[in-house]
Amino acid sequence: MTIQTIINKSLRRVELEGKLLTPDFYAEAFCIEASKAGMMVEDCNQVVKLSQLLNKELQKDLTQYRIKTMSELARFLISKLNRTNTTTCSELLESNNNFLKRVLQVVAVLHNREASELARKSIDMLASVPSAAQIDQYRQLWVNFITTYDDSFLQKLKQFTDLDTTDLVKTISNINTQLLHSQSVGALDLTKISTLLISSFVPSIASSVNDEIANLSEKIRKNPNLLESASIENEVRSAISLRIALDKKSVKEMVESLDGVLDKLSLRLIDIIESADASNVEIKKIRKELESYNEVGEMNFTSSHKKLYTIAVALEENTQLLSIDLKKHSQEVELLGNKINKLEQELESVRQESKEDFLTKLYNKRALDELFALKDAEYERYGRNFSIVMFDLDHFKNVNDNYGHEAGDAVLSAFAQILRKEARTVDVVGRYGGEEFIAILSETDTQGGVVFAEKVRKHVQRARFIYKGTRIEVTVSSGVSERKQHTSLQAVINSADEYLYKAKKDGRNRVASK
Repeated sequence: MTIQTIINKSLRRVELEGKLLTPDFYAEAFCIEASKAGMMVEDCNQVVKLSQLLNKELQKDLTQYRIKTMSELARFLISKLNRTNTTTCSELLESNNNFLKRVLQVVAVLHNREASELARKSIDMLASVPSAAQIDQYRQLWVNFITTYDDSFLQKLKQFTDLDTTDLVKTISNINTQLLHSQSVGALDLTKISTLLISSFVPSIASSVNDEIANLSEKIRKNPNLLESASIENEVRSAISLRIALDKKSVKEMVESLDGVLDKLSLRLIDIIESADASNVEIKKIRKELESYNEVGEMNFTSSHKKLYTIAVALEENTQLLSIDLKKHSQEVELLGNKINKLEQELESVRQESKEDFLTKLYNKRALDELFALKDAEYERYGRNFSIVMFDLDHFKNVNDNYGHEAGDAVLSAFAQILRKEARTVDVVGRYGGEEFIAILSETDTQGGVVFAEKVRKHVQRARFIYKGTRIEVTVSSGVSERKQHTSLQAVINSADEYLYKAKKDGRNRVASK
């Protein structure tokens, strides 16, 4: 298939869908026809390519809202930007400040490949627009690094060798160890003691280090001689207390998590026990333990494990009783399930009938009101314009008076078929009441609405309405208005109604609009 054929089919598609020949509508039609012809067009895949650059949460939203065009994608992203949460931005800024503070402290003492590699990873992380949790994770990596890193040997190395700043560990390994022993024994001892002390500050259970501990560790690491000062004692005691407090907090959180599991299991087991054999001594014993469990102030992992094991044994021993009871009631459950399915089917049928006009099988006023609200919400959120066309069969009362109400019903049904045939799949048509009908045209302005209304009017004018061998002359008048030109949904409905009144006043069998 040639490109010219695809172009011709695209133009034809725009015309058949009743859309204006705008760049966006043409591009959408062209991509559809090109895909049918098996032709790959790079511009048609822009939305997919750009979507892959977004995070998974935004990609999920794109799929949910069925974003297909660049204009829809732009509107979606703008709406997301307009709803940016100031609290989130503030938290992100605070995390960045803490993170950068730690990075600057470490940059001042960068001497090895581990620090350089962590710095490069951090730069990559910042370039990817991270979340607050990701930034805090890297901040903790820097805190851990600076807490355990020791560069006090640099002052001693300067008088013995040229430093290789890219790999100081390698430099130290090549130095004659005897030279190091010639230094002050007291200083070496303080350095070792400071290293051990800093290591003791790191919590053994908790996953993070307190900022106060990190600051003290850095201060001791830079100047081990501070350990000879009496003023540092209280700070060390405080750091150790904080480290113990962090470990206790983590243990408490673990126990509380286990506590929650036990509570839920307790409630389930108690329900089973109440329906089981009351003479079972072992079950009664477990029940009393479970009932008194919540009164215990503290517990440890060993007691929790024992209780869980006891509960598991009891459940295993009573599974047979529960299985027999379930089988006994399975038939009743099945009967109830069948009744529920039947009721659900009846309910769905009633729901469908409540939204369908009994005569024309189009949407009734209740359904139209719901669809109006949905379309208006799309307009408010994404700026998707739509038009409303209000139809009224001319002199319909004369049809009922001259031919009877059965003839009138036949005319209404025939007109409903014409509306359904002329409408696109994305449009909504329904009976608003009596001989009055409404069409909601998606992504359509006033001009497009007039084109649709004229198609319906001409179709009605040339149609043959026959009832019991007699032809009934039928014409229709309509009023058109678009959402963009009005401040509210009710205003656009009122506007379409006013234009319908104008069409009738000007002689009927015509379309009126702005």
